[in-house]
This record gives sequence, C-alpha cells and structure tokens, in this order.
Amino acid sequence: MEEDGRGGIGDPGARPRPGEGSDYGRAFDDEQSGALRDTPPSIFEPILVDSPVSGHRAAPEQSAVLAADAPEHDFTAARSIIMPALRPVGTQGRPISTLHAVRASEGSASHTQPLLDEGPCGLPVVYTLAATGFDVVVNGDHLSSWGVGIEAVQDAAVANLRAWSATAPWTDEVSGDRRLLSSDSGEGSDAARILLPEVREHLARELGATGRVLVGLPERHLLVAGTLRPDDAAFAGLFAEFVLEESGGADEPIDRRVFELVGGELVEFAG
Repeated sequence: MEEDGRGGIGDPGARPRPGEGSDYGRAFDDEQSGALRDTPPSIFEPILVDSPVSGHRAAPEQSAVLAADAPEHDFTAARSIIMPALRPVGTQGRPISTLHAVRASEGSASHTQPLLDEGPCGLPVVYTLAATGFDVVVNGDHLSSWGVGIEAVQDAAVANLRAWSATAPWTDEVSGDRRLLSSDSGEGSDAARILLPEVREHLARELGATGRVLVGLPERHLLVAGTLRPDDAAFAGLFAEFVLEESGGADEPIDRRVFELVGGELVEFAG
C-alpha cells in the first residue's frame, strides 16, 4: 500500500538509505576491505599468524634466551648484577669458610643454602642477583654452575657496589649543632655501603671533626650516621631510639644496635 503525499512506507524517498542520515556508519554498497565470511574456515588451511582473533592481537614475539645463558648459570651474565647485602645476625646459610679455595664442587645438600660472608660486627653478608621484583641469593650451586671461586663473586659484588655508591646521593640534615648523613635511595644497597672503605672515610671526614661518629644500620634501605659531640650526651639516646624504631618497622631489618666508626672501622658503640 501507498499513502500519497505522506511519505509512507511505500514512498522510496521516505526512508533514508543506510549511511544517508541513518544511524548506520556506512552504506552496505560502499566499497569495503575484506569480505564477510559465510562459511566456517577450513581446518586444513594454514593459520594466518597476523590475523586478529576475537578482536585480540597476537602476543609479541619474545626473543629466545637459553637457560644456560641466564645469570643463574652463566657467570658472564651474572658478573655485572651481583651485589652484596647485609643480613641480621643469626641468618642461616653456608659460611664461605667451608668452601674450597678454588671452587665449590662437592654437590652436597648444603649447596642450596645462601652463602654467608663475614661483615663488620658479626653481621652476615650475602651476595644477590637482581631479578624482576626480587633478588636471587647466591648459593653453592651457583658457584658450581659458574665454575668460579668465591673470590670472583666477592670481587664482582664489591666492584658493582662501589660503582653504584659513587653516584648514589646522601641526605644531609642539620638541626642546630646536630647533623645527620643518611643514605636511603630505596634501591636496596644503602646499608651495604658501609662495607666500602671510601664510604667510611667520607662519614668520618664529614662528621668526625667535632665528635664521635655514630652509625645505624636498621634496615637494608637505610644507612644513617651522626655526630656525637662532647657537649651533647643526649644525642646518643635519641639516635638509638631512632635506629630501634626504624628497624622495628622495616620489611627487611638488619640490626638494632648503634655502631661507631673508630679508626676507619665499624665497631659496636660502647656509650
């Protein structure tokens, strides 16, 4: 039926074509790329790797890395990322004094334990490999895979720590006659800086001219040092409270003691 003059359903101009004033994005007879599928794909045809699937893109191709070339197995890859780290007294592991002088190749169960080196004031030192979001602690199995002695690990770790420390900042805080220097970069090697002679020399030079140099290692991410002047006995107590509080709330605590630099070496503060 037609309704003359009203533009009814029989009037060819009454309704817009798709794409002409309608809500459609384009006309069906517009030129289009590709073709609409009216049959399922053949299972015998090769898969088009660049074809989108359900609107998703194919995962990016990842470069193949041999397990043998990973830092855990290849010392060449590990050498540049080994770092020393301080641990709390009582940390369990295998003392490096039990290793052979050249290489650890016994293959005993103790090789899976972290290797423990001796740090100042009885603090254990471990060696770590930086990974994504965590650290891998070096053990005897690593030495067996690498085919190197502990001396090579120690040398590489200290060299990396020294290179990092050379550019890591210090925070200098002054309140009246009191002064604090701290390292709190958050990169995990701040407390371990005390292992470096040049860092101890820096602290002694900056803080030791007017008194004794107190040092705190409350957690892995913090090294703090301050001057204890002869006329400010209260500072030692305040410093000790700060170290205790920081260590108690830390995710990776190290030590609650207060230390002191004497003759360029770290010793326990005797009061």
